[in-house]
Amino acid sequence: MSYTTLFALVLLGLPAVGALTLGVGGLSNASLRQKRTTFGVLATAAVYIPFLATLYLGWNVFQSGAFTVNFGTFIDAGRWSVDLAYLIDPLSITMALVITGIGTLIHIYSIGYMSHDQGAWRFFAYLNLFIFAMLQLVMADNLLVLFIGWEGVGLASYLLIGFWFKKRTNTNAANKAFIFNRIGDFAFLVAMFLLLQEVGTLQFSGLLENVGMMSQDTLFWVGLLVLIGATGKSAQFPLFVWLPDAMAGPTPVSALIHAATMVTSGLYLITRLSPMFVLSPEVMMIMAVIGALTAFIAATIALTEYDIKKVLAYSTVSQLGFMFLALGSGAFVAAIFHVVTHAFFKALLFLGSGSVIHNMEHAIEKTRGKIKVGENDGATDLDPQDIRLMGGLRHSMPITFRTFWIGTLAIAGIPPLAGFFSKDEILMHTFSMGVGEFAGPLYMVLWAVGMGTAFLTAFYMVRLTATTFHGESRLDAALPGASSAFHESPRTMTFPLWKLAIGSIIIGWIGLPNFVVESLTGQEAHIHLLKEWIYAQAADLKVTLSYATEWALLAGSIVVATMGVFVGWRSYGNGQWEQTDNMLQARFGELYNTFRERYLLDEFYEKVVGEPVQWISKNILEPVDRIGIGGIVAFFGATTRVSGGVLRILQAGLITNYAVFILLGVLFVLAMMILGPVVGGTP
Repeated sequence: MSYTTLFALVLLGLPAVGALTLGVGGLSNASLRQKRTTFGVLATAAVYIPFLATLYLGWNVFQSGAFTVNFGTFIDAGRWSVDLAYLIDPLSITMALVITGIGTLIHIYSIGYMSHDQGAWRFFAYLNLFIFAMLQLVMADNLLVLFIGWEGVGLASYLLIGFWFKKRTNTNAANKAFIFNRIGDFAFLVAMFLLLQEVGTLQFSGLLENVGMMSQDTLFWVGLLVLIGATGKSAQFPLFVWLPDAMAGPTPVSALIHAATMVTSGLYLITRLSPMFVLSPEVMMIMAVIGALTAFIAATIALTEYDIKKVLAYSTVSQLGFMFLALGSGAFVAAIFHVVTHAFFKALLFLGSGSVIHNMEHAIEKTRGKIKVGENDGATDLDPQDIRLMGGLRHSMPITFRTFWIGTLAIAGIPPLAGFFSKDEILMHTFSMGVGEFAGPLYMVLWAVGMGTAFLTAFYMVRLTATTFHGESRLDAALPGASSAFHESPRTMTFPLWKLAIGSIIIGWIGLPNFVVESLTGQEAHIHLLKEWIYAQAADLKVTLSYATEWALLAGSIVVATMGVFVGWRSYGNGQWEQTDNMLQARFGELYNTFRERYLLDEFYEKVVGEPVQWISKNILEPVDRIGIGGIVAFFGATTRVSGGVLRILQAGLITNYAVFILLGVLFVLAMMILGPVVGGTP
């Protein structure tokens, strides 16, 4: 076995071994479950070692190019077979580095966050299972192996979202995520059948080599079905409503699954198949419209949320919308670039929110325990995730405060932080499509929507950060003296925050725009390191703008982001959230209420889908099942019972009965011998 095969086996297999070992160990030994730190360390090692293996494989790809690792035949059916093969190339290595790198930091954070949870052993086993499934997805050499990982992350996310399953809302959220993902998964499965029928293979190299043999209609339908699949997994309109509810899981779950990894799987799939998508401009246009619409809708809802994790959840949906806008504008590298930068600053923000929630829970529990019965009954209803109860946390949580602000400025697009570079590149590609021949005016509208959403992003993130950390503590009003119990989180939680903050500052420089140097030197530049690394796997459409236009767009992005931060700070900087929100509600009236009610999308689905399905199930399917299918089963059961009863009487075990039957049989045979010719008509 070669070193590359061995390291690939470590990368793909160790998280599975970790999940199995932790799960079996926790199930088999009750006393072992109490060693939560040990479980956390083992789970972290099962992700960190694959991270090192990914670095080794990436170095091999850098030196010698992409290669495939084949572990044998997976399915062999007649003339068609699929190998259990994995593609080691720049795109898969980039995704694997994000999964294992960010995953390691989240595992370290979880050691402190879950230190008092009795089910920590299950939690770490589920986390390792998720990492294993996600690596299967991004490293797969063909669509079938990718689909195994695709379904695996759905299962792992279901387990993690519903981790605290004793609470009904958590199990409902897990079910909701599972069901909405199944809608997209069905479309993806149909697309695989179509590709197999048209091309005869599910291997990526074979698909992309023979993409020219597919008709335009086939390209459209396959592309649309894959897009629907990606819409479910990557939380795009209209299937994004599951992701905010998924915040019911522990905060590290939100950071790992719903910020850095699982929700980007649809983007990865489309980028992997990008040579096919560029041949269907209609699907690209639909994708861009969905992305822009998702980004704007989610940003407007985030403006009105008070749950710290829900704000970040809608922010995630909005940023995923930017990524789909990039895909629909032919900026596949920019989409992956935003995946990488978003992984850093959104994981940072989610883990920062977890640090805040952890602190609030501690303060509420500690102070509530000192209250006499009946003294302050309202204290039992306090929500540690409600930003209206926060404020003033910058004094007691300086590390969380500083790193959270870094994440806020990064997602807002303030240079030179990570979000500025990737978001600017997306908007520049969209504008370039706007001056093109195909659907130019539409793309120009989408660019304007993107710029407006960028402003809203900066505004609502400053609203969240200022309301949480600035002003004075509002928890004391509901629970006197609670703020005295505030404290910074343990080092196991603050260490990942600093690492992610540093990444949010520097990671954007891997995508420094080439035009910055080209416009100054007049020569072709290659300073966009990520583009140089994955260009062969992403069929990017070329930007056709002049250097002056690109500089103007760059300046415009900076102005919009800066204005969003400035207006947000002027509105919420002193902790005056209530006055500002009341003013916004008075000014925008029903529109603001629409945002606050999340466009009534959940209610719409309940009326249009939920209630009709329940009515059909109760009034049609249930009677058919009970009377029709149940009646048939009951008939055969009754027939068997009656015939068995008759035979039981005949088989009573009495010799006299058997003698009678023998005599009757002999007489019957004699009668047939004597009367047979007469009955047959022959004399």
